[in-house]
Amino acid sequence: MSTGLTGAGIFVGGGGEGYRQPQELLLKAGNRHGLIAGATGTGKTVTLQVLAEGFSAAGVPVFLADVKGDLAGLAAAGSETGPLHEAFRKRAATIGHDLSYRACPVTFWDLFGEQGHPVRTTVTEMGPLLLARLLDLSEAQEGVLNIAFHLADAEGLALLDLADLRAMLVHVGERAAELKLRYGNISAESVGAIQRQLLILENQGAAQFFGEPALDLADMMTLAPDGRGRVNILAADRLMSSPRLYATFLLWLLSELFEDLPEVGDPERPRFVFFFDEAHLLFDDAPKALVDKVEQVARLIRSKGVGIYFITQNPADVPEDILGQLGNRVQHALRAFTARDQKDLKRAAETYRPNPRFDTETAIREVGTGEAVTSFLEPKGVPGMVERTLVRPPQSRLGPLAAGERAALRAASPLGAKYDQAVDRPSAFEILTARTQKAGAEAAAGGAAAKLEFNRARRFEAPQPQPAAPRRPAGSASRSDSIAEVFGKSLARQLGSKAGQQIVRGVLGSLFKAR
Repeated sequence: MSTGLTGAGIFVGGGGEGYRQPQELLLKAGNRHGLIAGATGTGKTVTLQVLAEGFSAAGVPVFLADVKGDLAGLAAAGSETGPLHEAFRKRAATIGHDLSYRACPVTFWDLFGEQGHPVRTTVTEMGPLLLARLLDLSEAQEGVLNIAFHLADAEGLALLDLADLRAMLVHVGERAAELKLRYGNISAESVGAIQRQLLILENQGAAQFFGEPALDLADMMTLAPDGRGRVNILAADRLMSSPRLYATFLLWLLSELFEDLPEVGDPERPRFVFFFDEAHLLFDDAPKALVDKVEQVARLIRSKGVGIYFITQNPADVPEDILGQLGNRVQHALRAFTARDQKDLKRAAETYRPNPRFDTETAIREVGTGEAVTSFLEPKGVPGMVERTLVRPPQSRLGPLAAGERAALRAASPLGAKYDQAVDRPSAFEILTARTQKAGAEAAAGGAAAKLEFNRARRFEAPQPQPAAPRRPAGSASRSDSIAEVFGKSLARQLGSKAGQQIVRGVLGSLFKAR
């Protein structure tokens, strides 16, 4: 059975006169990165599938994003009853290839947890730089986000999911006056703008991406029982409706690989190969700081044994500083309908080592479906001479899997028990909520105690004077209510003794007798 390997490399197809000269990607140069480019419908997907099969057969784990749903066919063997079998058989005969079919060991992943195991990371692991890019924040808003991350780290508040980040932003906003002298201005407008962007992100379904259990890269970098590298396929058809999330996730994955893996120099074969489909999404409207980050990762990650392969329609989609680091290239047909297309075609042709047998620019314009202009690094790292190459047929199925086939493969995966159920442990949201509730309870208790003390104090206050009795209407007073008697009663109250009362009676009697 053919494995797609030629001993030292991956057999990609036949080139030269009659397409009989093997064109191979050397495994030793697999971590020198690569490019698969070409217009829609020219065969990029087949080339990607062929390279993924070859790396897997060599014991190299692979990660790739399935943008259209057709790369899932890597999990099933091709068939002699398939609609393309006859065309593949003829192509294999032309290039001298032994056509055979077999499936690859595949693990399915999905940020939304629908078509594969959920892929999660924590807000802390994503970091403020990538998160600011994901949320499309201004410089001032990114500054507030950095303050939130710094304060969370200083106070031991774990940022695991979006609820944690929301709570932390509220916490920062409430302490803005206190934090201003230490970190700078924190405006309510900036906090509100970040909260709105988080709401948009949440409505796009990204809330499921943040949380635990977080993805362990070691689970992607595994081998099947037969020694082949596992092919990790990310379902990205729905994810493509949120292109910024798609690009940010893949960049995060690259960054995690760069941070976690040790230096290995130039190994005999890569430790891991990463295919970045629709690569232009990574660079569209990206700030310079982000492009510089990608360039740095691409330049340094090869010493960790990781190869990155960009798949895009036009090489011009990739910045020149990054394009110059892509040593292995497969260029399918480019269409030159406009002046800009012609300029891009000319630039693409100039990046190849010329072949005296044909004009590279003309070849890139003329190659048919399944054919490409290729250039692979030679043993000493020198770019190989450009060749017109007929790409070999894939061994796995070309096209999507049925829903039942995908579900059966997912159910059989041992990783389901680890990733399929989310875990929500106490973090910033729970801690800050508990603090708020405690403060509220203490305030309520303090208010009740103050009220009790107030009521207790009132019981010991001096009696208040009683209001005077209402005056009777004129002419209704009895004899005893005469002026003299009122005077007598007043005098008796002042004297307050029995003797005094007797004196008053005597005085009053004398007065009445005199009348």
